[in-house]
Amino acid sequence: MCESCCFNSMSRRQFMATAGALTAAGMITPSLASGATPPEPKAARGKVRICTMLGNPGPPDRGWDICEEDFAAIRAKFREVENKLGNVEFVDRHVRNADETAALMEEAGTDAPVLAVSSGIGWLIQAMEPVLEANRPAAVYSVPGSGHDWMYPLRWHDDGHPVTLFSSSDRNEIERAARLLRTPPLVKQSRVLLFPNAQGTPDSCDPELVKEKLGADLVTVEYERIEQIIDGLDADAVEAETDRWINEADRVVEPDRHDVVMASRMCLAFDKLIEEEQADAVAVGGCLGWLERGFPCLAFTQLRDRGIPAACEGDMDSLWTMLFFQYAFGLPGFQGNNYFDTANNALWIAHCTGPRKMDGVDKEAAPYILRGHSEVGGDGAVPEILYRPGQDITRTKFVNLDTFLVSTGVIDEVPEKSTIACRTQARTKVKDAERMAINWGGGVLRPEHGMMTMLHRVIFYGDHTRDVEHLARLMGASVIDES
Repeated sequence: MCESCCFNSMSRRQFMATAGALTAAGMITPSLASGATPPEPKAARGKVRICTMLGNPGPPDRGWDICEEDFAAIRAKFREVENKLGNVEFVDRHVRNADETAALMEEAGTDAPVLAVSSGIGWLIQAMEPVLEANRPAAVYSVPGSGHDWMYPLRWHDDGHPVTLFSSSDRNEIERAARLLRTPPLVKQSRVLLFPNAQGTPDSCDPELVKEKLGADLVTVEYERIEQIIDGLDADAVEAETDRWINEADRVVEPDRHDVVMASRMCLAFDKLIEEEQADAVAVGGCLGWLERGFPCLAFTQLRDRGIPAACEGDMDSLWTMLFFQYAFGLPGFQGNNYFDTANNALWIAHCTGPRKMDGVDKEAAPYILRGHSEVGGDGAVPEILYRPGQDITRTKFVNLDTFLVSTGVIDEVPEKSTIACRTQARTKVKDAERMAINWGGGVLRPEHGMMTMLHRVIFYGDHTRDVEHLARLMGASVIDES
């Protein structure tokens, strides 16, 4: 995608002629775009009940039991986390044996994941028996000195059970566990819209397998739906949206007002579509075919900033990745193309859209420049977002509905104005760029999966490697370190 490549030398007319031919040949999907607004970052359809088993309290001057005073502080933490997260409910009881565990599981509900707060020697082994038999996702929180049972959860995982362990004196690990435990149930409640065609690993694109393995609804939307929404938009609202994008930009480079108007219509249209469909995420295939109606790039920035994952080029693996991280951590992700610079031990990521609120939907937005799309001769209006140098990142992707690819890095360079590749860019320092290029795809992504499937990853602010490992255990998934 250098400046001399054919797309960058095309005029709008030349591009549309080529796009029409490719569409007719089935190589890209027809044009269009749409959008919608969530009432807020969606907490999905309802609260996730967490079946919370508490061990037996011991005396204040205890041996290997947690005393009642400590349990009171843990219960106070439950209430704090419920208030903070808003979409979890701890159904917490002391249980003395397997029968009482089974009764609590029934009370919490058949879909409720389990949090066990271990206390005493041997309590967990007995109390967890019904959980293991039901193969429910479970996290064990073990306070140091609260018995010896911390040794068992990860051995149970090795035996094929979806169990993970948090062994720490820090009660904030309860919130961490709750965030991860709620994620698969929230995904299960989700409704995801797809404008064809989907790309990615076969399982990730198959609505029936998605329903079977994740529980989410993957719903195809016809392009005509967006045309109808666009035709009904209020002209004053479009002008106001256009002014907002122009006025909030650090500067405007290639786009004229018409380009921004077209993109702003897409912002409003996607907002309306998401609202009408009560959808939690959206993916758009054949993005380059949308030029005449306006690229959805600004709309995707806006959606992700509101907590609605939006995947470019119909990339369903990236879409599921963004949905997991949104539910677990409230973090939008930057989906992009990756390319190595072994001379600088670096890996670049670039795309023509991305979230501004990488720290979270309620946090400060990064600055941006309004640019033309790099692959169609500078036409259209897309954001060039200026990400934060010095920021730790996690680069990941959930593929085949069963494997997380993951690595970490640090953003060390962001161009003031990009001149090659896609507009939004960040160079990240990595452990070993040459070794990482060799490991790329971890043996599970192959050329037959398609160029974009191999190329795309999603980055998130922060190092979430351990969180990905915990989530994978809860889901029965694998983790491959690409670094």
